[in-house]
Amino acid sequence: MNADPLAIEALMGEVRRALASSLQRPVIIGLCGAQGSGKSTLARAVSETCGQAGISAAVLSLDDLYLTRAEREGLASDVHPLLLTRGVPGTHDVAFGLALLGAMKRGEPVRLPRFDKAQDDRCPESEWLQIAAGCEVLIFEGWCVGARSQERAELELPVNQLERTEDASGDWRDHVNQALGGAYQALFSLLDRLVLLAAPDFEVVHGWRQEQEQALAAQDRSAVAFMDAAAIARFVAHYERLTRHILAEMPRRADLVVQLDACRRIVAMHRGNHM
Repeated sequence: MNADPLAIEALMGEVRRALASSLQRPVIIGLCGAQGSGKSTLARAVSETCGQAGISAAVLSLDDLYLTRAEREGLASDVHPLLLTRGVPGTHDVAFGLALLGAMKRGEPVRLPRFDKAQDDRCPESEWLQIAAGCEVLIFEGWCVGARSQERAELELPVNQLERTEDASGDWRDHVNQALGGAYQALFSLLDRLVLLAAPDFEVVHGWRQEQEQALAAQDRSAVAFMDAAAIARFVAHYERLTRHILAEMPRRADLVVQLDACRRIVAMHRGNHM
């Protein structure tokens, strides 16, 4: 899958405006999008376009800040079993992310972590990406980058079977929501721009995630395990509540919204509060 040239140019517009309006480097462009929306592909394309324009750039995925499997096993034992599954707020090392971005803002060289989804664990440090001092642009992409927490009353009714049967008490979704409303907001406050790749609805996400899994399997046949359709449906259910919330709430405040159809074609684009 290749990034749409229109989306690349639209994001480059946000990069240029951010560079023009901020003296601090790097400027951080937040790129939010549901699983399989193409945000990682787009982030890489924008980074490459920056390089061609003589702008030093790097990409950090929120996924690469996942807690290790051992750390999530501890959360599953101590807090709630559903926290074993990576993805939702509360399963990332936010303090690590803040330290990384802080070091970059100070102009220091850093090593960006990598997470191996096939092994469901963080890669060894020897595989992390070295970023030289003085990086000008960081594309920070992730499925809930820039998201805000829900009102407590919104948590009461389950949104799917997973929440009804495995989180009947609501403790898991309350923990996730509190995490999002806490340290994650400190992380997202560092964004200079927020861009949303908006899926047409949540229903397309299962198919998009299934395509991702097939691509992952093709890339790494030595992995521990890959998910079948039923496992993907259960996995995506962990993301449903917040994905729906993002699609309803974020378009009103994002700096750029790229509206996609079910085939990831751009059907509309509009800029927000930095026009």
